[in-house]
Amino acid sequence: MSNESDSDYAVVLLVEQALTELDARQVRSLHEGLDQQVTYHVLLPLDHAAERVEAAMGTLAAGEVMAAPSVISGAEVESIMAECQENAAADLATTLKVLRDAGANAEGRVAEEDPVDELAKEVTAVDGREVIVLTQPHVVAEFFHVDWASRARRHLGVPVLHLLEHETFSEQSVAGEGLLGL
Repeated sequence: MSNESDSDYAVVLLVEQALTELDARQVRSLHEGLDQQVTYHVLLPLDHAAERVEAAMGTLAAGEVMAAPSVISGAEVESIMAECQENAAADLATTLKVLRDAGANAEGRVAEEDPVDELAKEVTAVDGREVIVLTQPHVVAEFFHVDWASRARRHLGVPVLHLLEHETFSEQSVAGEGLLGL
């Protein structure tokens, strides 16, 4: 269970990228007026180097139309992976700073495994009372209910709120995105 005091209300945030000041203020506003101390536990998934290498190389089928793709060395893969880790750490630091600047207690870590699996572990570890997933719109994934928020709703026994990063609450409700069911 949790090492948090009984009066703490743990909220686990799964974020796709660094939050802005607007994002932090909106998240914080959701818990104004609670009698309990709210602590935000942030998970920011590591952008996997393998996916970036694959994207950079293109498909082998493209070799029929263009010149053969160049081979990326192990050192280049390690360099890309180091860059991914640095970017994730920087995004996490920015997110924690804007949350704290908005008056929140916040801690976090970079998630290196499947984001929803990591989310489930974190909810259990901190006795999470709710989950907030903040992402950019992913229309196809949301339509087929394979996005992080939909997957989390199926696997967790706590309310899951999906918000869109960098949009106000009113922009989200008008577009039919974000603020999806708990």
